[in-house]
Amino acid sequence: MQKFDAIRPFYETEVNEALQSVISHPMMKALMNFTFPEMEDDVWKEQLKKTHSIRDFQCNFIYHTVLKILENSSDGLTTSGFEHLEKNNSYLFISNHRDILLDTTLLNAALFQNGHLMTASAIGDNLVQKSFVKTLARLNRNFLVLRGLSPREMLQSSKLLSEYIGQLLLHENRSVWIAQREGRTKDGNDETNPGVLKMIGMASDEADVMQYFKKLKIVPVSISYEYDPTDVLKMPQLLAEANNEVYVKSKNEDLNTILSGVMGQKKRIHLHIGKVLDTEIDQIVSEYESSNRQIQALAQEIDDSILKNYKLWPTNFIAYDILHKTNTYNHLYTEAEKSLFERRLEMRIGIDNPIALEGFLAMYANPVVNKLKYTNAF
Repeated sequence: MQKFDAIRPFYETEVNEALQSVISHPMMKALMNFTFPEMEDDVWKEQLKKTHSIRDFQCNFIYHTVLKILENSSDGLTTSGFEHLEKNNSYLFISNHRDILLDTTLLNAALFQNGHLMTASAIGDNLVQKSFVKTLARLNRNFLVLRGLSPREMLQSSKLLSEYIGQLLLHENRSVWIAQREGRTKDGNDETNPGVLKMIGMASDEADVMQYFKKLKIVPVSISYEYDPTDVLKMPQLLAEANNEVYVKSKNEDLNTILSGVMGQKKRIHLHIGKVLDTEIDQIVSEYESSNRQIQALAQEIDDSILKNYKLWPTNFIAYDILHKTNTYNHLYTEAEKSLFERRLEMRIGIDNPIALEGFLAMYANPVVNKLKYTNAF
């Protein structure tokens, strides 16, 4: 399987050597000191030296990091829908995407807590340019999505990525997480890019690609944060788009976003696991003959599941009411919650930049707008 070497996580036989290579790195020390503040460095170093599998590293170290993140910067994680999964089955989790690191990390923590297989997770190679970060990503079973390629290279890369996802799901019984579109949602609109599905379907061994999707067991995932810890960091891109300008990331922007996502205040977080799309795929096949139309309909099914099961918070309703100058949802939040949100708004955006103000509010309000499309939404 050497053809996957450029994108795959570490094999188990490589884990211990990889850990040894970063055990003395200052970022590993910072990570472990954050996770185990009472523990002497020699103790966690000794434990890392005895670690020989990704699962052991995730369960004995990273899981505790997640618990510490939740303890320090949130009011807790709630979950629903895990009854839709069967133990020891692999699934293709297609998720809305709000935070670079936390979305997939929290899913894996919840899968672990509920006794399910953890995922291999797609991550853009632009996020792992630094050697330590790339090693840590591969130790957490991340596989790389290559960015910035020519059209010809992109086609080859997509084929390889598709084959690897199929290999994991169908031959290694390993669940996979992938975002519903490239990049995080900046404006609060969660929408599946049919191109992601076309990429996944490139490895189909079925005459009908929709039957291949059935074999992969697609599970839509909805994740929502009461406060997006990176909300203000998303504003420059939104402002550039509003002015029809090309947005160029600053040098350390991705790393700063990762750190803000981890350490920033999130308040409550909810993660919902949707049902496996199965009869829905049969219905799509019966309605549409065109493969393109079928894929568009499948993308819509994923959207419907993600949006229907997306947990709305007081912040979403407050933003909607402020943006639309209404009191429509004031029964769903308290004055104290509204004051807290307005204070955050003033501190992060100010009140003298109407475009930024509107963009910030829309980021929180759009999930309400999108959920209104469904009856009995809330």
